[in-house]
Amino acid sequence: MQRIVRINMRMGASMLWVALCVAGAREASAGTKIVSFDPTGSDGTYAYAINDAGSITGYYFDSARNYHGFLRTADGTIASFDVSGASETYPNSINSSGTIAGGYQGQSFEEGFIRATDGTITTFYDTGATIPVGINKKGAVTGSWQDANGHWHGFVRAAKGNIANFDPAGAVSSYPFGINDKGVIAGEYIDSNNVYHGFVRTKKGTITSFDPKGSVYTSPFGLNDKDTVVGSYADSGDVFHGFLRAAGGTITSFDVSGSVGTFAVSIDSKGTIAGYYLVFGGGYHGFVRAANGTVKTFDPPNSTYTRPESIAGHTEAAGYYSDTSGVYHGFLRAK
Repeated sequence: MQRIVRINMRMGASMLWVALCVAGAREASAGTKIVSFDPTGSDGTYAYAINDAGSITGYYFDSARNYHGFLRTADGTIASFDVSGASETYPNSINSSGTIAGGYQGQSFEEGFIRATDGTITTFYDTGATIPVGINKKGAVTGSWQDANGHWHGFVRAAKGNIANFDPAGAVSSYPFGINDKGVIAGEYIDSNNVYHGFVRTKKGTITSFDPKGSVYTSPFGLNDKDTVVGSYADSGDVFHGFLRAAGGTITSFDVSGSVGTFAVSIDSKGTIAGYYLVFGGGYHGFVRAANGTVKTFDPPNSTYTRPESIAGHTEAAGYYSDTSGVYHGFLRAK
């Protein structure tokens, strides 16, 4: 959530105010099916990750503003869960077997958890506050932890529990955002000049920094098992564009037609990208971009703000949206 706040702040308060206040809904593209869902008792639902089996995880809050995790399986069944004793539970990622990783509010700071397919929950933390954001099929987890000076560092936790910390050279703070099944990690870091750059870390620990041409702010958001990284970057005019970085390092920039900001957030094994875009005076809308560059836009019915977060299973995208009453719901977009 910190990353998105930073991106939105760069875009300018005046643009956001105009866009959000007059936001209008768009219908789903022909041939697509969008399903809205909420766990029982939800006053706001946020879906964050989907796997190839169609299982979705995320969190919701109830009428008392307590936050709970949920797992929605492909048949539509939703199970709520909490880390024992936690006041807040925030799942962030789910792997191909259905194991979930996320964070929860501990006694002193946020800590990490892993929820196995049988519902067993294992908690852990690094030296300080710990926020897991990704888990692969082998059970390796990546995320960030905070030191006593308030700086964040990357970590990778092996399935057996061993934790290795890392930072790109020159980093003041590091934020990994995903790990693929080969153990490759992608994320962003801040340098001493407060400039954000992207990075890719191999399983052996080699870290490569990168920026799209003309970027003053680079924010990778997802990667697939071909080591293709997607994300967004800002140019000198504070306009955000989507980017695709191939395993060899070639970077392709793209924008949704008519947008004033494009944000790529997830990529599947076929190269299909999910994300969202901003239209001045028209709010945020979802998109999927095929490997050949074809873009389809969509919104759930009655949406005033559409936010895809994950794509899997070759065009199944999950995320959340706000309705005309300002209530957030989870959604699944499928062909």
